Amino acid sequence: MITVTNVSVNFSGQPLFKDVDLKFTPGNCYGIIGANGAGKSTFLRVLSGDLEPSTGSVSYPPDMRMSVLKQDHFAYDEYTVLDTIIMGNPRLYEIMKEKDALYAKEDFTDEDGIRASELEGEFAELDGWEAETNAGRLLQGLGLSQDILYDSMASMSAKEKVKILLAQALFGDPEIILLDEPTNHLDIQAIDWLEDFLLDYSGLVIVVSHDRHFLNTVCTNIVDVDYGKITMYVGNYEFWYQSSQLMQKMIKDQNKRKEDKIKELQSFIQRFSANKSKSKQATARRKLLDKLTVEEMPASSRRYPYVGFTMDREAGKELLTVENLSKTVDGVKVLNNISFRVNKDDKIAFVGENELANTTLFKIIMGELEPDEGTYKWGTTTSQSYFPLDNSAFFDDCDLNLVQWLGQYTEETTETFMRSFLGRMLFSGDDVYKPVKVLSGGEKVRCMLSRMMLFGANILILDQPTNHLDLESITAVNNGLIDFKGNVLFASHDHEFINTIANRIMEITPDGLIDRLSTYDDYIVWKRENMPGA
Repeated sequence: MITVTNVSVNFSGQPLFKDVDLKFTPGNCYGIIGANGAGKSTFLRVLSGDLEPSTGSVSYPPDMRMSVLKQDHFAYDEYTVLDTIIMGNPRLYEIMKEKDALYAKEDFTDEDGIRASELEGEFAELDGWEAETNAGRLLQGLGLSQDILYDSMASMSAKEKVKILLAQALFGDPEIILLDEPTNHLDIQAIDWLEDFLLDYSGLVIVVSHDRHFLNTVCTNIVDVDYGKITMYVGNYEFWYQSSQLMQKMIKDQNKRKEDKIKELQSFIQRFSANKSKSKQATARRKLLDKLTVEEMPASSRRYPYVGFTMDREAGKELLTVENLSKTVDGVKVLNNISFRVNKDDKIAFVGENELANTTLFKIIMGELEPDEGTYKWGTTTSQSYFPLDNSAFFDDCDLNLVQWLGQYTEETTETFMRSFLGRMLFSGDDVYKPVKVLSGGEKVRCMLSRMMLFGANILILDQPTNHLDLESITAVNNGLIDFKGNVLFASHDHEFINTIANRIMEITPDGLIDRLSTYDDYIVWKRENMPGA
């Protein structure tokens, strides 16, 4: 159990959150949610002991081991993958190093033998003899080969390091696991495995995540950071979201009824206050009006951008035909004889582990790359708008501010229009004059979405559009693509995003293309039944 008592955190004299009193109990998984900047990761740091709160305390039994997902991908470059994972249990790693040092001594004494015996006993209790096997299983579950166990961390790619550090956090059956954005940069198969791991885990898990499907699958409770407070609710994210939306609607309806009643009373007072026969009644109603106050909606820190795509014209029957496309990148054949035809109303999700294949295909059909073999053809009535995986070319070395940057993509460049459009995308006040090169990752994504909305295209191509976005922005993009009347081709690792938008699933494999007319959930079931080794 973790007990949080009267915890507050202040930065520069301003409270981030205050008076937090919570209990986290074993057997549960708690999802921490809140707008960007609300204090989710800060609260996780307070729970881990990495940050001292301004007031209050956090306590948990001294015999319980807490494991935290590390964020520094270079911290273990001097170690092997196996050592890095075993460091997830610091005591086991300490014993192993001490044992190795003892057995390496040339003058091994009786005292050394006694100490070695003690260490061997504790080593066995901590399941040390199975450490390598268990580390390998974690790697395998996350989609990495056990063959890398003795390779150096420095030789690993950024995505491999993400998985190795996650394996470190899960290693050795800790009683408490704290995870900050564990699904970032994981493919869907690895996320599925992590969900199963946490569902089977009997300890206490606290996780910060923007992945709605993940939160819905693993969480028993939601911890909401908002209004400068931290509140715990029973249930998963979907239950919290639906309940909060219902509550907001009830408050709004209640306020609307009150406001209507106030207007009725004000109208009555105005009409009859000068009428002697009605003056007593008017006075009584004025008193009633004085007592009636409209309950103010809490000023939530959550802000939802407006994401809506409209077509300047509808496309005809001929949309996109791809025939026998092949492409080799850096000596690896990422597209192998790919053929498909896009039909009316198709919203196609490109899934699977091979991100490079999806990105390469998108670049080819958008004219940014030439295929080695094959052809593609857009219908003459189509217009395309593209959200690339890497948007740095649009912002790096660019000295324009937001208004000037967006003005490149619209004929309507009046101050009123630009400020109004940017305001709907959560850029307000002087923010619209910020240089675009200093924007955060999430702000750049909102800029790219704004650019797409201005084009009026009837076919949208989006490569990982939810990267860097918070839950509110992801929800807005999700709903915008559901409502869009044209065609969508997109790649994503967000299960909920794919399942609610796509009506057709494609997966590029080394052998070619899997193409299914189905939801993503149905595709997963089909794949398990028909391709059990995949």
